[in-house]
Amino acid sequence: MAEQKIETRHPDPSKSGVNISKEKYDQVHDAIVQSLREEGQMTFSELGQSVNAMLEGKFDGAIGWYYTTVKLDLEARGILIRIGKSSPQQIRLVDKQVEDLES
Repeated sequence: MAEQKIETRHPDPSKSGVNISKEKYDQVHDAIVQSLREEGQMTFSELGQSVNAMLEGKFDGAIGWYYTTVKLDLEARGILIRIGKSSPQQIRLVDKQVEDLES
């Protein structure tokens, strides 16, 4: 059976997403959501470190690349949001998404 793929989105409409393994997407998605549910808001680096710690030794691929790709997709889908324009970038789940995940 062929591996399932998912086409990611990009928050910048002038840029394209990429096709990646749905299994890898789901692993990274779950790690991102779990981290943000536990911490509320994190910097890009903190979230990346958390995702890396969760997946290290359990993930076949470049965790950092997949983290960035899935994070951009979740942003484009309205599941998470960047807070402000300051550096470092702050990230949190969109309030409605937090409510949906908790119910």
